[in-house]
Amino acid sequence: MDKERGPASSTPTLTALDGDYKPGESDSGRERYTPSNVSRMSAGKGEECGDDVGIAPAGEGLENLEKQPTTLSIHHPSSFPDGGVTAWLSVLGGFAAMFCSFGWINCIGIFQDYYERNQLKGYSPSTVSWILSLETFCMFFLGPIVGKYYDSYGSRVILLLGTFLHVFGLMMVSISSKYWHFIICQGIVSATGASLIFYPALGDVSTWFFKRRAFALGVMASGSSMGGVILPIMIERLLPRVGYGWTMRIAAFLILGMMIIANLTLKSRLPPKGWAPLKLSDFLKHFKEPVYSMSVVSAFLFFFGMFLPFNFIVVSAKRNGMSTSLANYLVSILNGVSVFGRILPGWLGDKLGRYNMMIMTTGASGILVLALWLPATGNLPAILFACFYGFTTGAFVSLAPACLAQISDIREIGVRNGGMFAFVSIAALTGVPIGGALVDKYNGGFLGLQIFCGVTLLAASICWALSRWIIAGWKITRV
Repeated sequence: MDKERGPASSTPTLTALDGDYKPGESDSGRERYTPSNVSRMSAGKGEECGDDVGIAPAGEGLENLEKQPTTLSIHHPSSFPDGGVTAWLSVLGGFAAMFCSFGWINCIGIFQDYYERNQLKGYSPSTVSWILSLETFCMFFLGPIVGKYYDSYGSRVILLLGTFLHVFGLMMVSISSKYWHFIICQGIVSATGASLIFYPALGDVSTWFFKRRAFALGVMASGSSMGGVILPIMIERLLPRVGYGWTMRIAAFLILGMMIIANLTLKSRLPPKGWAPLKLSDFLKHFKEPVYSMSVVSAFLFFFGMFLPFNFIVVSAKRNGMSTSLANYLVSILNGVSVFGRILPGWLGDKLGRYNMMIMTTGASGILVLALWLPATGNLPAILFACFYGFTTGAFVSLAPACLAQISDIREIGVRNGGMFAFVSIAALTGVPIGGALVDKYNGGFLGLQIFCGVTLLAASICWALSRWIIAGWKITRV
């Protein structure tokens, strides 16, 4: 205690107030927040504290300060429960939501090959890939709008609307036969629903955890890996048995069942802020922060190359002599191993530093592409690449939101997550068609695509390192 306060004579009481805090600079790389705008009490005048007080004394004089209860904002790091039944139920709901949203995106590589051989066999690989790129783009591009609505009103209505659009879009895909049918139903409608599912899950789970946030997000994000394992195998097995139409309807019913779980369990710890006018400045102001901007650029470069193996590993393996039955399991193998990639790096990130882990995993992804996938000609190298690449890229979904939350006000987590993913959606939209164009340029060969993929992933690792430097310099510490 300070000398003017004297010794404490009462136990502080934790109270939920709408506090205000700012990310503090930290030499140790750990998050630290400091109360701002603390109103000072004037003896004998009874001045009231503002709404954004972090530690609010009640009384008339500083000499009585030791008798007053200490109140902490619900946004303060010490107010995060980091566990409990409701928190872990939200993680369960987030797991189901990720299964249906990012898990579906993770399995779209199987459609690239199927459409080329069936409904869209008259189109080039680059043209077909626009359907899948548009699907990824729409899921991420709507982030700022979804995030703004989420911060204002919470997740309930967003999740319900997302459930309807995702299921309805897949039902319409089941009766599609022309290129523009697939563009609208799969590339836009279903993907928009997936976007409305994805962002509330990230936001809700983040409000319950602070010290264990990367681990919790990793457990939640493993749902996308499970979706990427189960959905391709299910689709591959159902297609010859029940046909394309009923295969897509069965997938839609599975997603509907998972989303019932998500709608019942996902919940934010924080009350909604209420609506404020939608302004472009609300999104752009965050890019004035150097560390946020560099983190977004890093994610952009990572997305530029990350989805190329997901979309082309099956086609490239078949070209190298792998049987169709085995090649179709590569996407499932990749996603299956990424379950561990979602959880383990997140757990290590909480202990060793989230930015530190991001640098290592993105760098390893680029090295794997150039050193293993590029020279691979047999079955074993392709399978090993799918395993290792699934692990290293799996870390992104858990670590990227945790890195942003580490440098953000938790009350703006929806907009900041949305801003990042909206920016990287441009990379997701253009990266796969560029890869397809490179395949056409090399007459069906994958050398150009693989070099492009590996270089962009290594560039992303360098940018993550620069983000870390902005926070803590080059000294060895947890960041």
